[in-house]
Amino acid sequence: MIIRLRRKSRRYPDLTAGQRYVVIGIEADDYRILNDHGRPYLYPARLFEIIDTREPANWITELGDDGERYAYPPPFNNPGFFEDFFDDRPKSVTTFWRLVNQRLATAAA
Repeated sequence: MIIRLRRKSRRYPDLTAGQRYVVIGIEADDYRILNDHGRPYLYPARLFEIIDTREPANWITELGDDGERYAYPPPFNNPGFFEDFFDDRPKSVTTFWRLVNQRLATAAA
């Protein structure tokens, strides 16, 4: 999925208006993207318009108790994965960048 930020917001200074971003996961209907600083943060879906709806076939999709959507590639779907990533655990950091680079390469194709 590729999205574009609708407009600049003081609340999200790490995003650029009109910029396209590749979604690397969905968590409680929010989009996880690499922001302008290269960090994988979650942002509300309402900030974006969808440019391309295609998602990788290997994503695991689940619905929460209130119908909210969660979708990630298998390694990112493991409990605690992003906590380990942000704690700079080598295995999670390596796995993250390997999968993100693959995702970015296929999104550009």
